[in-house]
Amino acid sequence: MKQKKECVAMLLAGGQGARLGVLTGQVAKPAVPFGGKYRIIDFTLSNTINSHIDTIGVLTQYQPFELNTYIGNGQPWDLDRLNGGVYVLPPFMRAKSGEWYKGTANAIYQNIAFIDKYNPTYVLVLSGDHIYKMDYSLMLESHIKNRADCSIAVFEVPIKEASRFGIMNADATGRISEFEEKPKKPKSNKASMGIYIFTWQKLRAYLIADEEDKTSQNDFGKNIIPNMLNAGERMFEYSFKGYWKDVGTVSSLWEANMDILDKDKGINLNDPNWKIYARNSAEPPHFVGQNASIERSMVSEGCEIDGALKNSILSHSCVVKQGALIENSVIMPGAVIEEGAVVKYSIVGPNARIGKDAHIGEDLSAQTENGEWEIALIGPEQEIESGTIVTKGQMI
Repeated sequence: MKQKKECVAMLLAGGQGARLGVLTGQVAKPAVPFGGKYRIIDFTLSNTINSHIDTIGVLTQYQPFELNTYIGNGQPWDLDRLNGGVYVLPPFMRAKSGEWYKGTANAIYQNIAFIDKYNPTYVLVLSGDHIYKMDYSLMLESHIKNRADCSIAVFEVPIKEASRFGIMNADATGRISEFEEKPKKPKSNKASMGIYIFTWQKLRAYLIADEEDKTSQNDFGKNIIPNMLNAGERMFEYSFKGYWKDVGTVSSLWEANMDILDKDKGINLNDPNWKIYARNSAEPPHFVGQNASIERSMVSEGCEIDGALKNSILSHSCVVKQGALIENSVIMPGAVIEEGAVVKYSIVGPNARIGKDAHIGEDLSAQTENGEWEIALIGPEQEIESGTIVTKGQMI
């Protein structure tokens, strides 16, 4: 029997995240640690339940084990429900064939049966690798008010960065008149956030037609959106004004972590009205030794600190020994910084160990011409020998 839901969310979490280098060698990008105690996917999952959407399909593919384990039954996000809740949806073998998700649209197409089970009026399509707070219920209200077939959340980006995104042009009513996927010469700076609301029966028909088109790349930005636009469907933009960052590169991941240290610039994680939920590591309280010095930093549970920490984020279960210095850096869970080591403008991956008197990264005063920070990156489980020097932008 169908369980009627007004809106079902489909969260695309299968990306490889190659631009994050060694951080995604063994885990999917949405499972990468962020902000001391979170994973990247926590923000999208929390937004969804805070928006009163309680049925979510999480579409996984690349290195799914850790992400699947982390999500579990959805209890940390109040998604362990009898009617609805969170479901991990990997590609699977059917009676006649099976295949990997070929693109974002194909991933939804392969899960039509899951969506039909809830017989929704609307489907919310999300990406699992962005850092932001957003009330999707307000976007849904706008979609209904506009009698839209498709609504696309847009965010104004610097024009020099617009060619990295799908760019929208719309009339005075917000109705989309043109959509360009990563144009070389963008006509506006209204970038698609990869957040879509569709009227389900309309999208369902387009997904089936797209799958039958052997020339299609089975992608929302390259196929579904242009096809709907060319057919004259009612498509509207939904302007988002809050904080939003695509953390697809080492530089942007570091920058988003630094932003949360500034409540006026980034996301306020202490907002009681819009909590970001996460699976708790159940570690003891952190311990600050007599030699420790901490300035403008975030320290998670289970840490032992006897060195100096400035404008940095220390994830759970980290150790900073006497004489070590960490500045403007992100230290991921379980990492150890030995005596006398210096870590600046760096990301140190989970369970890495920085040896005595090693120097990781360098002081940076500005971004490069392409807008990236030259952040040093130490991969998970790496052992950096004593006295090693790792320069800016270097990846180990």
